[in-house]
This record gives sequence, structure tokens and C-alpha cells, in this order.
Amino acid sequence: MSGTGRRSAGLLLFRRTERGPEVLLGHMGGPFFAHRDAGAWSVPKGEYEPDEPAWDAARREFQEELGLAPPEGEAIALGEVRQANGKLVTVWAIEADLDPAAMVPGTFRMEWPPKSGRMREFPELDRVEWMGLDRARAVVVGAQAAFLDRLAQHTG
Repeated sequence: MSGTGRRSAGLLLFRRTERGPEVLLGHMGGPFFAHRDAGAWSVPKGEYEPDEPAWDAARREFQEELGLAPPEGEAIALGEVRQANGKLVTVWAIEADLDPAAMVPGTFRMEWPPKSGRMREFPELDRVEWMGLDRARAVVVGAQAAFLDRLAQHTG
């Protein structure tokens, strides 16, 4: 599948606090992101095939990445963005609270170190964290900041 044909869908949880809205972002797991903060956080999401509805994929990927059932509640469509890698990402926001400590991340396998012939397992997300919109904008994958802006318009 070419980079422009890849699609991903996810759920952005948010909660209202006295300091303003907070969103739940995940820090991408694996060796490439281990010592990075800026650009290493993402909406919990994942790829899906063209025959799967994006909404179903968003809920499935939330479950796979966090090990927790996706919350019920009104889904706010935040639309799509195209990331620098060409992937088209579709996201919905849901107002819900979740304890980050309850996360049981899904894993992936890759050769590490490169060309070592050794396969290692890494978490899809090594942690999730509630953060205000300003901090979230500073650390989220670049194109995904648009989802934060759209959420702010909806909750503002």
C-alpha cells in the first residue's frame, strides 16, 4: 500500500477541568521515540483496511493500543488530517475520564538493534497522559495539532 493510501483512525478522549480542557495522548513506544518528547505523542489510533468503517477502526485501535474498552458517549467528529508520512488520519473526540495507570498496552515486534537478527517486543504506546491543550500542541505529531484546535473550538 502506498503512503498516500494508508488510513488511520483514532479516539481523542477529553475532559473538562478548572484549568480548561485536557486530552489523553499516548507516547509512542519503541526505540525511535524512547528519548523524545516533541513529536512523539499521538492520538491513540491505528491503520485500517478500506472495507472497515473508520469509526469501527477507531474503537478497535483504542482497545488494542490501551488495552481498555473505548468509552461510550457522544462522538464529536474532528475530521481528517494528512500527516507528513502521507497517512490520512480520521479522529473523533469523546468526553470521558480514564486512569492512565489502567492502560495495558498492545505490543509490536521489530528487529532491534538494526541488522542484529534479534527480534524484540515493544509497547505500541509506552505511556498515556492527560495534558492541557498547550502542552499537547507542543508534543503531538505535527499534523495532529489540528485535532486539538478543532476540539478547542467545539469545547470553547
